[in-house]
Amino acid sequence: MNQTTQHDLIGIADVAAKIPAFISKVPNLLSGLKQAYLRTPNTPAGLGLAFERAVKRNPNGFALLFEDQKYTYTELNQWANQIGHYYLSLGAQKGDVIAVMIENRSELAATIIALAKIGVTAALVNTAQTGKVLTHSVNLVKPIALITGEECRAAVDEVRDTLDLPVDRFHWFADQATRQHPGRAPKGYINLAEAIDAFAKFNTPTTQSVKGKDGLFYIYTSGTTGLPKAVIFTNSRWTLAYGTYGHVLNLNPDDVMYVTLPLYHATGTVVCWCGVIAGASTLAIRRKFSTSAFWKDVQKFDASAIGYVGELCRYLMDAPPSGLEKGHRVKKMIGNGMRPNIWDKFKERFGIEEVLELYASSEGNVGFSNVFNFDNTVGFSPTPYAIIQFDKEKNEPVYDKKGRCLKVKKGDVGLLVGKITSRSPFDGYTDQEKNKSVILENVFKLGDRYFNTGDLVRDIGFRHAQFVDRLGDTFRWKGENVSTTEVENIVSEYSKISEAVVYGVEIPNTNGRAGMAAITLLTDIELNDQDCKDMAADFKKNLPAYAVPVFLRVQKQVETTGTFKYQKNKLKEQAFDPNKTDERILVLLPQTDAYCDLTADIYTGIQAYKYRF
Repeated sequence: MNQTTQHDLIGIADVAAKIPAFISKVPNLLSGLKQAYLRTPNTPAGLGLAFERAVKRNPNGFALLFEDQKYTYTELNQWANQIGHYYLSLGAQKGDVIAVMIENRSELAATIIALAKIGVTAALVNTAQTGKVLTHSVNLVKPIALITGEECRAAVDEVRDTLDLPVDRFHWFADQATRQHPGRAPKGYINLAEAIDAFAKFNTPTTQSVKGKDGLFYIYTSGTTGLPKAVIFTNSRWTLAYGTYGHVLNLNPDDVMYVTLPLYHATGTVVCWCGVIAGASTLAIRRKFSTSAFWKDVQKFDASAIGYVGELCRYLMDAPPSGLEKGHRVKKMIGNGMRPNIWDKFKERFGIEEVLELYASSEGNVGFSNVFNFDNTVGFSPTPYAIIQFDKEKNEPVYDKKGRCLKVKKGDVGLLVGKITSRSPFDGYTDQEKNKSVILENVFKLGDRYFNTGDLVRDIGFRHAQFVDRLGDTFRWKGENVSTTEVENIVSEYSKISEAVVYGVEIPNTNGRAGMAAITLLTDIELNDQDCKDMAADFKKNLPAYAVPVFLRVQKQVETTGTFKYQKNKLKEQAFDPNKTDERILVLLPQTDAYCDLTADIYTGIQAYKYRF
């Protein structure tokens, strides 16, 4: 859990000291805020419109860099237009959904822009999904087509018969530079690079008809029922991020932002990319994050800004010093999850001047951004919110005698809730029951409504906060939200396991929480060495890498409450410390293919950061 000091608390004098450096950003920020807030649900808005404006501002400047590929704003716009015209010719209409499963590369960027321009909602499928989870994610949003890259085709082929799509709506991009070499489509797929070739390159006629209330994309987030939830991200919400985060970053056409975060997540495709489009700057992307290639790419692309999550920062800090980490143009970074204990060290080592840490969630209505460039904070929020007292044991807010919530004092930790208003609406999930479960009513007075973020934050003053922890049935690991129920379902399918309880535990020197499963075996069953290998293989096959449990605790029986809820608090407190239980604990060490018993020596090694999880 993050620690705070008196030094972290912010007052008027602290803000006043930041004003001189902030003034240079004001004109650009005011322009952004005008676009963000002077809008209605029926105002033309969104990524497509903003991108076309960027094309006019910087037609011959580079919009996108990937590997050795380079596309100017004009070229990327023409490519997107051809994709858009093609789908319009198939009868695609505003409000339709198309599922997109492509790794970070040029084809993904062009596709997202194209669908934004024609008002089709892009369902940005996590490229790590397979099997039942993938089927659920696609069918949930009722798409009219699916676009996949060759790199994801095997996962699609595996579940193709379970997808609710016409046989002629499976579209495909080769895993190469398809503008130059379209490739040859496998049987059962339409080669999208070839199909669009005959279509016009001028702007689609639909961009101005896309309104703020219209869906831009679905982003998938873990839920408590075990399968991903599809969160609708409207054009209005993207415009809000564009007008705030995008303009605070203050990029210009000479800037290049390097992003290794997956574009199926909001941090990459909303936060980072909106800053690039706001500045008519260049987006440089990599398929997947690589510690060893990071600073090489920064130099190659001449990057001046980077996108990050906390885990990425830790990996870079853990890497041995390199001459490439100095002498670059990077002075700004934007993202979330920077740990307070490395904040200053990171800035000093890599020459960073501005950390635009922020807080937001795909489904939420409250956001913070570090506009004043303070250290150790998710920043300032202009949106209406409250930080309320929360009882972790009862897992509910603290109420006064009148049944109203109580705000925390400055310096204290509480539950963050966002007030639902016309200017900060809650767009919600596809699941209406889920929507009801995250809305708190009559919080401070009769009739008010707040979105429950499920996050504990610290009030450090002047409408600034520090992120502390996440509540509920998800935890964060490797920069991803992990659904405990989804993992429980997969773990419980192993032949010798009757029941599993999954929770997150903290490992020293890492971000977030690693997965741990307390498992109960079938009667008179023991786990042998082959089981330890088979379980690891089974979990890796059926779960994304970040969701595979790092620890297993073998229990005789699962403890539950009187209402049959799992007793997770005790399990979390004992974590994987062998001194706190006499039950068997297994660990999946990095770069291994089997669980092994967690010995005293291994436990000591984990505490000493001998193993890099």
